[in-house]
Amino acid sequence: MSLEYAIEYKCQMRRAYDEATLRALGRTSSLIARMVAETEESGRPPSEESVRFATRLGQELERSEQIADYCRQHCPACLNVMLEQEAPELRATLAARVEAIGCLGRISYPIEARFEHFLADRLQLIYDIVAPQEWPHLLHILLDPDSPFDGEATKELRRVTTSDGLRFFELRQPITLVARSGRLTTDHIFDLLAGFRSSDEGASGYQRELPVMALADYAELLEALLLNDLSSSERERLHSQGITYSQFVRFTYAVRLASRLEVRILLD
Repeated sequence: MSLEYAIEYKCQMRRAYDEATLRALGRTSSLIARMVAETEESGRPPSEESVRFATRLGQELERSEQIADYCRQHCPACLNVMLEQEAPELRATLAARVEAIGCLGRISYPIEARFEHFLADRLQLIYDIVAPQEWPHLLHILLDPDSPFDGEATKELRRVTTSDGLRFFELRQPITLVARSGRLTTDHIFDLLAGFRSSDEGASGYQRELPVMALADYAELLEALLLNDLSSSERERLHSQGITYSQFVRFTYAVRLASRLEVRILLD
């Protein structure tokens, strides 16, 4: 399970393939890449079942690789190229979960408890020691009694356990903030990070979005929470502790790139 996202840049590939097809091809490529990485890490040969599975998806994987090649060489929305230039430390961390189609990405569930504690601590720190006039704009919206990010959607997700025993969040209860931010929990911030209901009513295949007008505010918030005032050694430690932090950092760069290109981020 994962939260999938896309930078909606109208390149040649999006004229050749609809959004649902690109998304399916990206999912296939990501899955095969994970299987290969896990096989290499274990040092054991792939199982017969894995080989049959990969062979059955061979045609889709070939199409995905063709699209990926175009992305890397020609598309300004290729997040992989941007990360190599601006965040090379992510290369090794995300190697096992590489996204071949550069405008696509995913944040895997469950959201790790360690990351949620980190996020709560960073949010609390901003509210406690930064002057309100210097807060990222979205932090004022979170405190507004009429904020649309009331935490209810995330609260519902926390209650879900699939038939396979999978959960959306490792923590069964959100973390409550105190003092200036006393009414907030981490449910509110995850609601905010999930964006807005899609303006095209899901015609793209994605049900939610970050609209162009909100991208700068989201980039400001994500950078304040995940990147600003952290030493390189601290970032390396966070990357090494799990995948959720790294995936949200990649998402931060996706928001920044979409803002430069003035296109939506699609979410589902």
